[in-house]
Amino acid sequence: MSTSPLRTETGESRAQRVSLTEDALVVDLVDGRTITVPLIWYPRLAHGTPEERVKWRFIGEGEGIHWPELDEDISVDGLLAGRRSGETQASLRRWLDSRKKPAR
Repeated sequence: MSTSPLRTETGESRAQRVSLTEDALVVDLVDGRTITVPLIWYPRLAHGTPEERVKWRFIGEGEGIHWPELDEDISVDGLLAGRRSGETQASLRRWLDSRKKPAR
């Protein structure tokens, strides 16, 4: 009997399609699986506009996803492992402050 934790094979997982709903990130993988996670796991996506959210590109050959206008990168391995954004509240606050447009 093994007492070691089960290991999830994530190294070969690649994204092939990305979509966002009002409250979820949905990633279809080339192996047929679909991962759906709440947007609140990734505050920059949650605070982004719909226009910013649709402007993404794959990192590598689908190992991750990058949103240039939101400065957000999410790896497929991180999604499969259930890892949320590791951004600190201080960093998020600075980013949100940088997005505020000056009053005219």
